[in-house]
Amino acid sequence: MMIWSQSNFDEAEKLFNDKKYEQAQPILEALLKASPSNLKTIEYLGDIAGSSKKWDAAMFYYKKLKQIKPSEANYFYKYGGALGMKALEVNKFKALGMIGEIRESFEKAIKLNPAHIDARWALIELYITLPVIIGGSETKALKYANELSKISSVDGYLSRGHIDEYYRRYEAAERQYKKAFSVAYSKVSCQKLANLYKNKMNDPEKAKITWDEFNKKNKAIK
Repeated sequence: MMIWSQSNFDEAEKLFNDKKYEQAQPILEALLKASPSNLKTIEYLGDIAGSSKKWDAAMFYYKKLKQIKPSEANYFYKYGGALGMKALEVNKFKALGMIGEIRESFEKAIKLNPAHIDARWALIELYITLPVIIGGSETKALKYANELSKISSVDGYLSRGHIDEYYRRYEAAERQYKKAFSVAYSKVSCQKLANLYKNKMNDPEKAKITWDEFNKKNKAIK
């Protein structure tokens, strides 16, 4: 039985990593029946559900993970993310009642893992998109951006740039994105800066120059 389980799990994991989710899912479901508390099997099934936007199923699996191992930050982060995506699909009144649990899930992830970057990004997005009357706050968003800067300077610059861009302070956003780009010359920072030029500042030429610089720097590194 153990040999069968391991063999099938290895097969399912390979299919999952190859993004062949429809083939991996029935194998994982069979494995879950044989071993209902296998964390990796449950997580893979949650991720598969999330990839096809089946948020109820994703929440079910991530909630199960939280119950089995309440000390794992990522399970709370994933649950909060699935819950947040579900909130976008329901009526506004129902979504309002979900906000507290979404926020608490991300905060719990940070409490369990003080270096959790994605949970802070999620809270930044939550605070800038929520109306002030129901808890939105640029001040709170900036608090998490400042925390990010202590963990990762690039994420710190990108998050502050994202906040400035959201509030249409495009020149301030440009300065932050340029700082992020100069630190790492990463594709993400390049894309953020180039998109700002092209879509918000109506300067496609600067967007092209940014991509040219990115390609030049990465070619030099290689």
